[in-house]
Amino acid sequence: MTTKENIFSVDAHGYYGDFGGAFIPEMLYPNVKQLQDEYLKIMYDDAFQKEFQYLLRDYVGRPSPLFLAERLSKKYGTSIYLKREDLNHTGAHKINNTIGQILLAIRLGKTRIIAETGAGQHGVATATVCALKGLECIVYMGEKDIERQAPNVARMKMLGATVIPAKSGSKTLKDATNEAIRDWINNPLDTHYIIGSVVGPHPYPDMVARFQSVISEEIKKQLLEKTGNELPTHVVACVGGGSNAAGSFYHFLDDLSVKLVAVEAAGHGVHSGSSAATTQLGTPGILHGSKSYVMQTEDGQVIEPHSISAGLDYPGIGPMHAHLYKSGRGIFMSATDDQSLEAAFELATLEGIIPALESAHALYALNEIKFKKDDVVVVCLSGRGDKDMATYMTAMEKTKL
Repeated sequence: MTTKENIFSVDAHGYYGDFGGAFIPEMLYPNVKQLQDEYLKIMYDDAFQKEFQYLLRDYVGRPSPLFLAERLSKKYGTSIYLKREDLNHTGAHKINNTIGQILLAIRLGKTRIIAETGAGQHGVATATVCALKGLECIVYMGEKDIERQAPNVARMKMLGATVIPAKSGSKTLKDATNEAIRDWINNPLDTHYIIGSVVGPHPYPDMVARFQSVISEEIKKQLLEKTGNELPTHVVACVGGGSNAAGSFYHFLDDLSVKLVAVEAAGHGVHSGSSAATTQLGTPGILHGSKSYVMQTEDGQVIEPHSISAGLDYPGIGPMHAHLYKSGRGIFMSATDDQSLEAAFELATLEGIIPALESAHALYALNEIKFKKDDVVVVCLSGRGDKDMATYMTAMEKTKL
């Protein structure tokens, strides 16, 4: 079926239904227009694809395994597979996108790379590819996130990146993004901004989703090999901006039998005043260059989000996900800080895998969905938990584990 109702890809103007577009300062128009005109031609050029696929295979370590979590499956009474993005080089899905964007930036003649990061995984992935290709790298990171993600800050610096703290607002991902956009405005000619999620002005949401779509492309092949059917019944992923979810959902968007489950960060509770559950709390608005759902006051001031996971601590959501939510194609759920910690410790003790706190939000959704015995559930394990050990240690101290 290809009716308009179940096509969830971006249109020619950068919109997913009512959401998307490019709302940008005049100074950035040439850069963004160049990307809009060139990104698909560059991405699907044979030489580009050859280098991209080579690096994904021999540098990143793809394909990432699809692991049948037998003890987790037994507990929830169904077949649960983990898509092991945590086993990628740098420890998360973020490297898929940064490999693609660095190759694109080089073909556009850019010599300086900027990025924003929350949990630090995108910053590490950006610093990694800049070191690989010998380009200058500047990463903006909220001052609060620098404190709670110290190992990733050290990794970025070791890789040769300059890490600049964002000291305004909540001192988290939103503010780091603001600072990166200001930098890009001041340095439009030689600089490419590697956005780490499916947010920002068109073509970034579509471009990042395409680079991350390798996740669902592999899931289909791996499931066919393991089960004889390339379609799962459920795909579950955490969502802040939403790049791992976009990549996990991408090749299933028009397969309506596949339930797409997106799990946001509820923080201390959706209605506690300390949350990042954008679809539950947000209204349509403009944030960082695109129209989507935004946590905001009646007069359009952004409400500060909260999540125990730095990567989900964002007051918006990618326009693709906004469309999936509004259209009903996606099932949107949320997990609190405490629930995500519970899910993280469960995976560690049942399967010997310590997940990133972001991924732990997705894992908690297993408690909220009623599965059938013959369901096939794929959870995107978007990152590993090394970066969150300080938070886990604090939790263990409180519970005397």
